[in-house]
This record gives sequence, structure tokens and C-alpha cells, in this order.
Amino acid sequence: VQLQASGGGLVQAGGSLRLSCAASGRTFSTYHIGWFRQAPGKEREFVAGISRSGGRTNYAGSVKGRFTISGDNAKNTVYLQMNSLKAEDTAVYYCAASRSFGTMSYLYGYWGQGTLVTVSS
Repeated sequence: VQLQASGGGLVQAGGSLRLSCAASGRTFSTYHIGWFRQAPGKEREFVAGISRSGGRTNYAGSVKGRFTISGDNAKNTVYLQMNSLKAEDTAVYYCAASRSFGTMSYLYGYWGQGTLVTVSS
């Protein structure tokens, strides 16, 4: 599966962005999808995940209540709606696909190229 992340940009603190992760090849019904992010000088961290059925989601504590992950299997696209953005959300955001539902990056064998989110304070 090939993944293409998009939707990043510059936004003021308190604003919103919606990231998209479009897949080609095998459909999202085969894989669980996760969003990760990596800020400058920091390790990549899990942000949110959705099961291949769409029935389960999980979130990092730092984004719970502000970010929402959702999927549209008909469009082969997973979205990450990000509200109430903070300066500390600034990072490159990656979507990834896995055959296992989890938060660890090593579970994810397929990665998109990343999209930059910059939140100005």
C-alpha cells in the first residue's frame, strides 16, 4: 500500500487543520492506520489510530479531546481533524499502515511522506 499525507500548513494557536491520508494499492479495509508526528529534535510519537473496521480508535493523551481520527473506506482516505491546536503540536505528521492495531511505530510497515504542521503562538 502507498500512502500520501496532505493538509498540513501554518495555523495560529487555537485554530484547526484537517490532515488526509490517501491510500493506493490495497484498501484501508486491510490495514489499521495510525498518525504519528515528529517535532524537531524529538523522537517520532504516536498521535492517533483507527482500526481497519473503523470500530476502534485510540489517541495519545496529549491530543485526546482535541484530535479526531476517522476513515472513509470508499475514498481510501483517513482523516485527522485537529482542533484547539497548540504550539507544541508543531511537527511533521506521518500516516502509516499496520496489520496490528497499536501505538508502537515498529508495528507499522508502510509510511507516507509526512506533512508539516506549524502552529504559531
